[in-house]
Amino acid sequence: MPLESRPLSPETWPAFARLVEKHHGIFGGCWCISFHLHEGEGKRGAAAYRAMKEDLVRRDRAHAAMIFDGEEAVGWCQFGRTDELPNIKSRKAYEEHLGRLPDWRITCFFIDRDRRHEGIANRALDEALREIGRQGGGTVEAYPETVAGRKVSGSFLWSGTTAMFERRGFRRDRPIGMHRWVVVRRISAGPPRPKGGRAARAARPPRPLSRSRTTARRAPE
Repeated sequence: MPLESRPLSPETWPAFARLVEKHHGIFGGCWCISFHLHEGEGKRGAAAYRAMKEDLVRRDRAHAAMIFDGEEAVGWCQFGRTDELPNIKSRKAYEEHLGRLPDWRITCFFIDRDRRHEGIANRALDEALREIGRQGGGTVEAYPETVAGRKVSGSFLWSGTTAMFERRGFRRDRPIGMHRWVVVRRISAGPPRPKGGRAARAARPPRPLSRSRTTARRAPE
């Protein structure tokens, strides 16, 4: 069965929740909420984060390009308007040379531990960029890491790699950490999401995915 892309929504929330629960809340109960938090909101427990995330989804304030194998989600790429994702890592370094805020941010990826190194993160990124185009496009920032010359566990590359983004036309703007960069690209407005089906397939056919692609430097692909 080919993989399909569906947006995070109230309809896909149960599949999103199942994947998070399979991984014990992700990073100790994050529930993919960290980038939504405003300064001073403080630490909360996993149950509170789950409720916050579901509320944001139901209010159309949380977005992700989810990848499905049948009815089960196998990964996603989170994106959103800057006001939806106000919290970023390395904020002091980020703001030091900030000119203007982007229209969109791509903040993180998550892939089912049983499906890593199959190209799913790449597929999710392509779908996120397509969805940004469908929603009007604009300037997009992401905050990936360079991995050349070092070994990094894929589970820690939740922001993706610079190579992933550069292959899609992003340019490095400035470093904000020892290995982390701000990368930028402008996305043109695209056609709306196709209607008439529960699951929208990608405009391009996916590349064949193989479980044999296990190179650490390409993680979390």
